[in-house]
Amino acid sequence: MRLALGIEYDGSDFLGWQRHDGGPTVQAAVEEALGFVAHHLVEVVCSGRTDARVHAACQVVHFDSEAERDARAWVLGTNTRLPAGVRVLWCQPVDDAFHARYGARARRYRYRILNRPVPPAIQRQFLSWERRPLDADAMHRAAQALCGEHDFSAFRTAQCQAKHPNRHLHDIAVRRDDDQVIVEVQANAFLHHMVRNIVGSLILVGLHEQPEDWLGRLLAGKDRTVAGPTAPAEGLVFLGPKYPAEWRLPPSVTL
Repeated sequence: MRLALGIEYDGSDFLGWQRHDGGPTVQAAVEEALGFVAHHLVEVVCSGRTDARVHAACQVVHFDSEAERDARAWVLGTNTRLPAGVRVLWCQPVDDAFHARYGARARRYRYRILNRPVPPAIQRQFLSWERRPLDADAMHRAAQALCGEHDFSAFRTAQCQAKHPNRHLHDIAVRRDDDQVIVEVQANAFLHHMVRNIVGSLILVGLHEQPEDWLGRLLAGKDRTVAGPTAPAEGLVFLGPKYPAEWRLPPSVTL
């Protein structure tokens, strides 16, 4: 039987999603907890990997098991074995054809910048910080040049392992909410550090160190070395993927 899970996590104490030998990862914690409930080794496939200190509101994974457990047992049992920063939100049986990564048609991220003279004391693990005033409206206008299908080499880290740099960015919006500047972006998929690299360049526009048409010129130039710095990981949250309605997953992850 194939099962899909929705998982939220605080990435502060993890070296990213993907399991490796270098330290604690979210994937390793989830697989260990699921394996305890299933009484066998479990390997999960995620909708999109996240980096160290990046968080997720609803990461979606799938795994296969013949263990006879209902959805409630998977959720409650797994959560008892997970560290405090990781929780399974829901579990749902799915057709064997469902694939958490390849079945996703969109992925969404949110980046939050605390924009005030004093750095955060509360929720500092979930916020980036910029002490100088940012022009969120200018950032929003500049960001619209990125919408559509493009070569995003200008916003791709040198360590990116994607086969090609082309992505379709569906929507990007920048807004101010009191002393926070919030960037929300949706695309079919993202390159390694793509969102953080975009935000790093948008900050320079928001500071009026670069003009609003700079983002479009960066995109066309395809040169990462002349774009802005990579924004800190702490402000980034993977909101989750979106799947076709045919899979009958919860509304939060359905197109």
